[in-house]
Amino acid sequence: MKRSKHNFFEYISNRITNWTGSPVAFGVASLVIIVWVITGPVFNYSDTWQLVINTGTTIITFLMVFLIQKSQNKDSKAIQLKLNELIAASRHASNRMVDIEDLTESELDVLHKYYEKLAEISEKDEDIHKSHSIDAAEDLHKIKSAKKTFD
Repeated sequence: MKRSKHNFFEYISNRITNWTGSPVAFGVASLVIIVWVITGPVFNYSDTWQLVINTGTTIITFLMVFLIQKSQNKDSKAIQLKLNELIAASRHASNRMVDIEDLTESELDVLHKYYEKLAEISEKDEDIHKSHSIDAAEDLHKIKSAKKTFD
C-alpha cells in the first residue's frame, strides 16, 4: 500500500509523539544531560560546551512544538466528534451544541451566559434533571411559579 505524504507525516508524528512520551525517551534525555554535565570540566565549561546543549534543546523543542500541536489537534477533533455523537444520541441533550467549537469567542461567551442562566433556573428546582435546555427550564419555571401563585 502506497502512503501519501500526509499519511507519512501522520505516521511519523504519531510514532515520535508516542516515543517521546515514553520512559525510554525520558531516560535518553536524562542520559544526554548527565553526559553533558560530566563533560563540563573536560571542556572547561566553555561557551561552545554551553552552546551545544542550548542549540540541541532549542532545535528539539522547536520541532516538538509542531508535533505536539498536531497531536493535540487530532485529539481535540476526536473528542469533539465523540461529544457530538453523545449529544446527537441523547434525547435530552440540545442539538444546538453540536459543532459549537466552530463558533467565535464572542458567540461562545453568549452561550456561556445562556447556560449560566440555565444553572440559575435549575438551582431553583429541587431536581436539576427535570430540564435540559433554557427553553424547557424557563417553561418549567414559569409553570412552577404560576402553580405557587395559585397555591
